[in-house]
Amino acid sequence: MISTSSPARSLAAAVAAAGVLAGAALLGSAPRAAAADGPAAGPAALAAAHEAATDATTLDTLSRFFAREGAVTEKAAAPRIEGAAVPVRTLSAEFVAGRPGAPVASLDYLASTAVSSDGQKASLWTLPEPGKDGDWQVVNIATGDDEARYTAAGARKLPGGTVFHEPQIDAWYVQKGDRVLPLDQDAVRAVGKKGTTLSAYRTRVHAAYADKLPGSAYARKGEAGGYGPEAKERSGPAIAAASTTGTALTAGSLAAAGGALAVLALCGTTALRIRSRRRTG
Repeated sequence: MISTSSPARSLAAAVAAAGVLAGAALLGSAPRAAAADGPAAGPAALAAAHEAATDATTLDTLSRFFAREGAVTEKAAAPRIEGAAVPVRTLSAEFVAGRPGAPVASLDYLASTAVSSDGQKASLWTLPEPGKDGDWQVVNIATGDDEARYTAAGARKLPGGTVFHEPQIDAWYVQKGDRVLPLDQDAVRAVGKKGTTLSAYRTRVHAAYADKLPGSAYARKGEAGGYGPEAKERSGPAIAAASTTGTALTAGSLAAAGGALAVLALCGTTALRIRSRRRTG
C-alpha cells in the first residue's frame, strides 16, 4: 500500500524535527563516485559501506531521523544496522538504447538497512568518498527497506540473478539469462506474473524510454521526469546515464530519489529523503 504520509509532508516534518540541515540541494550535488561507471560492489566496498553505515555519527543522525515525527524519542530510537550492505542497480540507459551486449542495469550505490527500537526501517545509501581511497560515505537516508527486501526476494526467486529497479514506474525485477521476473506489483503490471524474456523486456523499455534518454529532445526541454501514469508526480531524469567524467548518484538514482533533497550535517553531505512506499500483498 502507499504510505498515508506524503513525501513532501514527511520531509518537511523531518527537516523541522531533526534540526541538522546544512542547506537544501538537488541530489545532483551529492558526492561523485570514484569510477566513471559508478561505485564498485566487491567485498571490500560492501565492508566499507557497512562501516560508514555503522559510524557513530551516522547512528546519531539516524536517531533524529527516526524521531522526526514523534514516533520515538531520539534517546530511545537506538538505531542499529541490520545485515550487510547490498548493491542497488537501476535500469541501464545503454540497455534501453539497444546497445549490443549492454547489461540490463547499472550499479548506482550500496544500501544498508537501519532499524529503530520501535521497528521503523530506513535505507542508507552509500558511495565512495571523493579523494579518499577505500572510504565510503552515507549520501542519503530513505524510509523503508526496499533495497534489502527486494535483493533478498530476487535471490530467492532467481538465485544468482541481478536485482534491479525501473524507477520510472517504481518496479523491481530480477534477471538471469533470458528471464526477467517481477518482484512487486508494479513489475507484475509491466511484465505479468510469470515475467518475460530479456528480449521482450528490452523491446518494452526501448519503446517507453528510448526517446527520453539523456541528450534527447525530451530531456533538452527539461521534461525528463519519467514515464508512466504517475510521471508528473515524479521528478528526476528519465533513465540512468553513462558518464565519462565520473558518477554522482547516477541519473537512475536521481529518478529514484524523487526530486529535491535536504542536505544534512552528517559528513556535511548526507541527504535525507522520506519516500512513499508501495507494498506487495
